[in-house]
Amino acid sequence: MQTMTRRGFMKSSIAAGAVAALPFSRVRGANETIRVGVIGLGGRGLGAHVPSFESQKNVTVAAICDPDRERMGNAAKTIESKYKHGVEQYVDMRQLFDRKDINVIGNATQNYWHGLSTIWACQAGKHVYVEKPLSHYIWEGRQMVNAARKYGRLVQCGTQHRSEALFHQGIQWIREGHLGKIKLITAFANKLRQSCGKRPTPLPIPETVDYDLWCGPAKKVPIYRDRLQYDCSFDWNTGDGESCNQGVHEIDVARWCLGETGLPRRVMSIGGRFVFDDACDVPNTQIIYYDFPTAPILYEVHNLTEAKGSTKAPAFRGEGVGVIVDCEGGSVSLYRGMAWDNEGKEVKRFSGRGDHFANFIEAVRSGRREHLNAEILEGHVSTAVCHTGNISYRLGEKASVKEMRVQVRDIPAFNEMLDRLLEHLAAHEIDADAGTVTLGPWLQIDRPNERFKDNEQANSLVRGFYRAPYIVPDIDQSA
Repeated sequence: MQTMTRRGFMKSSIAAGAVAALPFSRVRGANETIRVGVIGLGGRGLGAHVPSFESQKNVTVAAICDPDRERMGNAAKTIESKYKHGVEQYVDMRQLFDRKDINVIGNATQNYWHGLSTIWACQAGKHVYVEKPLSHYIWEGRQMVNAARKYGRLVQCGTQHRSEALFHQGIQWIREGHLGKIKLITAFANKLRQSCGKRPTPLPIPETVDYDLWCGPAKKVPIYRDRLQYDCSFDWNTGDGESCNQGVHEIDVARWCLGETGLPRRVMSIGGRFVFDDACDVPNTQIIYYDFPTAPILYEVHNLTEAKGSTKAPAFRGEGVGVIVDCEGGSVSLYRGMAWDNEGKEVKRFSGRGDHFANFIEAVRSGRREHLNAEILEGHVSTAVCHTGNISYRLGEKASVKEMRVQVRDIPAFNEMLDRLLEHLAAHEIDADAGTVTLGPWLQIDRPNERFKDNEQANSLVRGFYRAPYIVPDIDQSA
């Protein structure tokens, strides 16, 4: 096989974009083998993508890629041991994309790499299963959608609840009106996290890591946290925080339930990074109000224990992570698969799971976009919703409790969520009136254009930052 250079790959990609879009390619038959390349070999790559593809009939992982050669080598040994075949290894994903015998890409790179790698894969004629959150920036997500359309590729986002039966049943039951109209949806992630650490000197990068490729589109800067991998999700340069990293699952379910197809009308966030005196900078305690026309979605994050000295995670109505839909006649816990009336009596249960990877492979075999349960456009919108909340937080300033109350005074449900946040901080002996909490501004959203109204600072975070030469292209799907 002739190996394409980085420059050669980009030239060929641009040339391909000047020609007609590739048609959806149908695998020749149900018995034809689909060959997969998996990029990113952390917990999701090796722990989910590889086994989920390998467990399907006539699907095999033929190649793997990671800028960490040691991690990639260990993954190759695991695959050979468990599945009794070897795999080709690549440090640079573009060399993997150049292979004509690879049909599908399993994209388990970190958040900040999702956009460019998915676009490159589409340009190379591959179908893609890409992990959540779909994008690192709102604009980037739209370019990913445009690339899928322009190059005729099937792209599934890893918001796997879309393939689980109990969510389909619960949402359908709500829409049938059994509990009346939806009043509001509360989504939440009470997930305990540890400090990222704060080193006095930069973290040494192992010789086995191509650090330039590892950074890719992100700023190439010294790292002062304790770990290179995964904790990058909690640094704005390379990650999007809990309200997007985990939150995209809950926001996707909530938005699906409402039937909303775009961004909210306005958004506001309050929170901060407490207790951890570390090198990460995303909030570990956060509340967000998404103002949708149908009904509001409220989101809260608690990465700390329920109180100082405790080892237990907080909970909302007895749940750690979930989505609860409050209706006129009762409520539904979509994660637990349970509905109850206003007196607390259980009135309905939902059950059943599903296989998101199997759904993706079925769609690849049929060549039909509508067969995907979490088509890229759905993943883009849900991820973009999460980004709007984080942008409000990032533009915020330290505020007093009185100033917070003024901003949420006309919204009873948001007041209740603020009460929970303040009680949580008090349980950790944090004085919320001592300039410790960040109050984000209310941001009005230009929904059709996926931008903010009259706020260039916010729109600069919509567009994002890219480090040359790893720049996400502006893709005109109609070209």
